Amino acid sequence: VAIVLPNGPDLGMLFLASACFATAAPLNPSYSKNEFLFFLKDLGARLLVVDPSIRSSASLAAQELSIPVIHLLKNDKAGEFRLKTDTKLLAVPNKLSHHEGKTALLLHTSGTTSTPKLVPLTASNLMQSAQNIGSTLQLSAKDICLNIMPLFHIHGLVAVFLSSILFQGRLICSPGFNALTFFKLLKEYTPSWFSGVPTMHQAILQRAEKNQEIIKFNSLRFIRSSSAALPAPVLEDLENTFKCPVIEAYGMTEASHQIASNQLPPQIRKSGIVGVAAGPEIRIIGDDGNDLPINCVGEILIRGKNVIKNYSNNPEADRNSFYNDWFRTGDLGALDQDGYLKICGRIKEIINKGGEKISPKEIDDILQEISAINQVVCFGISDNKYGEEIGCAIVLKDGTRLDEQEVIAHASKYLAKFKIPKKFVFLDEIPKGATGKIQRIGLAKKIGLENA
Repeated sequence: VAIVLPNGPDLGMLFLASACFATAAPLNPSYSKNEFLFFLKDLGARLLVVDPSIRSSASLAAQELSIPVIHLLKNDKAGEFRLKTDTKLLAVPNKLSHHEGKTALLLHTSGTTSTPKLVPLTASNLMQSAQNIGSTLQLSAKDICLNIMPLFHIHGLVAVFLSSILFQGRLICSPGFNALTFFKLLKEYTPSWFSGVPTMHQAILQRAEKNQEIIKFNSLRFIRSSSAALPAPVLEDLENTFKCPVIEAYGMTEASHQIASNQLPPQIRKSGIVGVAAGPEIRIIGDDGNDLPINCVGEILIRGKNVIKNYSNNPEADRNSFYNDWFRTGDLGALDQDGYLKICGRIKEIINKGGEKISPKEIDDILQEISAINQVVCFGISDNKYGEEIGCAIVLKDGTRLDEQEVIAHASKYLAKFKIPKKFVFLDEIPKGATGKIQRIGLAKKIGLENA
């Protein structure tokens, strides 16, 4: 069941129902029609549920693929809705109801190639991760969570939604993150915690000065941060502003989110460190595949009940992503003497823009369709707001002309807004490595878009 809905309680409830009785596949409503065509086809979607009141090309893509479309009609009560369709649907047999080994959730995650990988997460994966998160955060029925994360990402679905339900807490499903309304929600619902990405925390801090009275009486027990590295000054400012601990965690889709996490006081929290193993086992290996000593940087491997055993229909990805029964995260890190994990970089060339994982080759392939372009390479650029922004180096064919606005206009037809490059540079030649290959990593510095 593919789901394209705005953030809120209806999306949460439909995800939960679909995950129990079928397989849920929530998608970003901002995708372009071409992206919806790819994702719906790759998912093998049997149904698409949409909110007819939002602007989305999902229904057009589904109709093109002959996938039945169901309209979600809202009621006044949160999480209560009606489903309407003009298409005759097959009844769902009872045998499809929940069991631990069933694929409950399908999510795509970008790899280093232009084709995103499809991650099948079982009910067991999801519930184990929700259990790990709730235990780490010491959640209980007394807690109230304010959800500002999108519920089409693993962070919002598991770290916030499922963990709150599993530990019987109250959950406030906002329409999505808005720094202008955050403090009103904080005052109205008196949450005990919320989880966000660093860019959200930075936006909240920017409006803190104008909301001192609400902050003074805030009810937060802790603040959680994940999906991208949280700068140490931001963590410090958050703690000083809200007078509560900030818990930084490390996760990924293939691990049903949480891998490592800092702990609540009185246990030790280390700034710039993503904490101790908080569910799966963690090991660091060198190029030879052997474990490395403490404080030595190598590839991060994980295994556990919340970690996938394989991708969907992708034997090549399986071969590259697993080392015996361990999953290769593609990240570089080191464990210190206390077992705390430090993330030192990414092996993969994925651009991490505010928690959105973007494949640069996917953008390359779209822009390469422009007839005036001879060569194009997209890459990550350090950015204070998003962590990384998207840069784009272009070599034009002789005798042709092209400007940034024309490139953006073409990209906008096929890509979601967050995937469109911000900085462009037109070159006579793109720098290459010793073997003649173009190297994305470090390219921003080589062409002068970052300080050397």
